[in-house]
Amino acid sequence: MYEPTRPGPSHRSPHGSPMAGTPSDFPHRSREEELDIQLAGHLAALLAVTDELRALAPSAELDTASARLAEQVTRLRGGHAPARTSGTATDPCPTALHHRAHTLAGRALVVAASRADTTAAILAAERMDAHTAALRDLTELSAAR
Repeated sequence: MYEPTRPGPSHRSPHGSPMAGTPSDFPHRSREEELDIQLAGHLAALLAVTDELRALAPSAELDTASARLAEQVTRLRGGHAPARTSGTATDPCPTALHHRAHTLAGRALVVAASRADTTAAILAAERMDAHTAALRDLTELSAAR
């Protein structure tokens, strides 16, 4: 005859593993920690694209941007510096890179605003503006040819 299993004091299934739904099954991160992880990821991706753009066309502005991005990623990761690219561009099309950077900066801005990180939000907004201007310049240059 069938007899339903009853959780014992350890709340284990008949197979010996903890029952699903117990608090130990889920990560114990706060919303703030999750947003920090997301923001660090977006900024690290933006840093990688910025490094690719620097490899294509070195500039003091991109050097400054990459240093500021690395600083923010390090802060958000509790002092762990981000991995950096080797200095070669995987995508030789600056237009595509600027589009990607603009999108990543936009994502970072949304997360930074939701966690009220003014420093990261300002940096992300500045990067969006810079990539918008670069795209406009590339479009004008292309139209002039």
